[in-house]
Amino acid sequence: MPDASEPLTATSSAGQWLEHPVGGPLLRELLAQAGMDESALTPALGLPLQTLADMSQGQMPQSVVDELVMAANGGTMPEFAVDPSLLAPTVPGRFADRTVIVTGAGSGIGRAVASRILREGGRVIGVDINANGLQGLAEHVIGEQLVTVTADLTKADDVARVVAAASGVIDGLANIAGIVDDFSAIHEASDAVWHRVFSVNVDGIFLLSREVAAVMLAAGRGAIVNITSEAGLRGNAAGVAYTASKHAVIGISRSMACMYGASGIRTNAVAPGGVATGMAPSAYAPFGTQRLNPYMQLITPVATAEQLAASITFLLSDDAVNINGAILPSDGGWSVQ
Repeated sequence: MPDASEPLTATSSAGQWLEHPVGGPLLRELLAQAGMDESALTPALGLPLQTLADMSQGQMPQSVVDELVMAANGGTMPEFAVDPSLLAPTVPGRFADRTVIVTGAGSGIGRAVASRILREGGRVIGVDINANGLQGLAEHVIGEQLVTVTADLTKADDVARVVAAASGVIDGLANIAGIVDDFSAIHEASDAVWHRVFSVNVDGIFLLSREVAAVMLAAGRGAIVNITSEAGLRGNAAGVAYTASKHAVIGISRSMACMYGASGIRTNAVAPGGVATGMAPSAYAPFGTQRLNPYMQLITPVATAEQLAASITFLLSDDAVNINGAILPSDGGWSVQ
């Protein structure tokens, strides 16, 4: 058991908090106030407390985190440890002289991928519909290797602006932007949910990849990584709209791998399991949610966005030179259950 004198910070993991003689009771009390017990944290024991707060969608505001840290340290705020994302192992110079478009770069997995490519010497065209998210990424970047584009990838004009921002050089594309559904089964799924999910998760990839493929064909090289999901590999990880959209992403990826492999363009997909990004439904459909709940209890420990970035940047880099058409589960083993 950790020593009571050992300081706890927002970067200490949930598991470290629960094991701490002072922090444990404080965190359990906070959970009890929300009607939960520590079993609710089982998939996330390895995640920093700050990450849990960031993904809570306001249910655990920063003020609560700060109060918890101070209470665990006798009323004082200890010096925070370095952000774990900055300690993620990197390969220096791996993306030197490379330009990579990263969608969804304003938050979550996209932001982690963009940050890692930049730290490995690459130039990033960071794309997101959320201008504030892109500004947050830009604030942590030194130099001129990041170009941000606020864009809605379901609109052809916005897609054209993204491609133009690369100035004719696109070595890689990470199609990460996506949204979830409401866990609805097909009999309760609305037209609005279906069309919105497919618009972002499928149409956005189609429109941008179509333009990027033309640039890569002219150059005779390139690497594309699409984000599918465990829901692209099974039927019990999400609602019908999200599940169908992520199966479609796999189809797009395999078609592109076949069509363009001989032209020097590799296309692969990564299938995440649970990831601490805060992306969650704003509402839950009753029938589908009840049906999926038992399967959700079997989910493996939640990964960090930085762990997914490691898988994605590997496939984007020349380290994966002989990999084309692969669907890589980066899910902690969920896919083998």
